[in-house]
Amino acid sequence: MPTYPEQVPITCDACGGARDEEQPPLTWSLSVERGRVQRYCEPCTRQNLRDLEGKLDLER
Repeated sequence: MPTYPEQVPITCDACGGARDEEQPPLTWSLSVERGRVQRYCEPCTRQNLRDLEGKLDLER
């Protein structure tokens, strides 16, 4: 019988909101900051769009 990996919640790196899905929803954004992949939910993406587009780190 095959075993399946346990589903890990996907979390927003800005607010900590989680989704129980294999992939983040299409409305989430992805950014690489200091060599780390960061995922942001739709509200955090909208709130920080200028910083994300300008490639500015959200951590100030």
